[in-house]
Amino acid sequence: MIQTLFGSVQSQPSLLERLKSGIQKTRAGLVARLEDALAGRKEIDAALLEELEATLLAADIGVRTTTEILERIRQQVDRRLLADAGELRQLIRQHLIEVLRATERPLARVTEPPAVILVVGVNGTGKTTTIGKLAHLFRSEGRSVLLCAADTFRAAAIEQLEIWAQRAGCDVIRQKQGADPSAVLFDAIQAARARGADYLIADTAGRLHTKSNLMAELEKMRRTAARLVSGAPHETLLVMDATTGQNGLEQARRFTATAAVTGLVLTKMDGTAKGGVVVPIARELGLPIRYLGVGEKLEDLVPFEAESFVASLLEA
Repeated sequence: MIQTLFGSVQSQPSLLERLKSGIQKTRAGLVARLEDALAGRKEIDAALLEELEATLLAADIGVRTTTEILERIRQQVDRRLLADAGELRQLIRQHLIEVLRATERPLARVTEPPAVILVVGVNGTGKTTTIGKLAHLFRSEGRSVLLCAADTFRAAAIEQLEIWAQRAGCDVIRQKQGADPSAVLFDAIQAARARGADYLIADTAGRLHTKSNLMAELEKMRRTAARLVSGAPHETLLVMDATTGQNGLEQARRFTATAAVTGLVLTKMDGTAKGGVVVPIARELGLPIRYLGVGEKLEDLVPFEAESFVASLLEA
């Protein structure tokens, strides 16, 4: 089951296969290196632990998590709870799931629509594309969706959003470029109410975390949403480009502190061999991963589930 703002929906049977395909570059490298390290090995010795360390770090699992996994292995070997190298894959899997579950937070439960979602992030991360894919995902669940073109700062941002809205089969509430984003959001929420839309997804300016005026504008949008809809915004999603690896962490920290981010979307997972970066990003920011972008097509946005993700990383 997948959790949504309106309750649980049945997960698609193809979710694991779509994840496997979407993170093929990471999975191929990690699985192959694990197989090489464990093949024909029974004894857990220093050489094997070194190989495991290099393998996990190469997938960008992160120093902290890798160190914890190795320490857990050593402790279990010392206590004679682990003797066979073949059991290591299951131990790694279990620890990664524990780390990801520790960052999980329940979604807000929306009883009276619209559910208001703000989507934030710097330009180039795939923010507007993610909104189009998210709209498509919600519509595939039988929900009605309205988009809000509140990125009035960047040239062509409104037109780009309209193209994705067309693909997803939903409407956009917009004003002219340079309009007050909070005023656009106000109009969009009123329209969502009038039309009985389940979801309102708002695009925001691809603000750099150093631009305090843009961050203040985002806070004003949050206040506008809260004034019009109880509990809004129900989600504030930060879109991050997975191909930047852990380099985007500092930028993300500033966003989470200022924008009251509730969840993360990692895009371009199909373009990196370091997809393990999901793990350190989730734990360093203390935020749940909500979705993964695993391709360029409209349907290439998948809800994140810790067990499915770890299985897709480690299963051959």
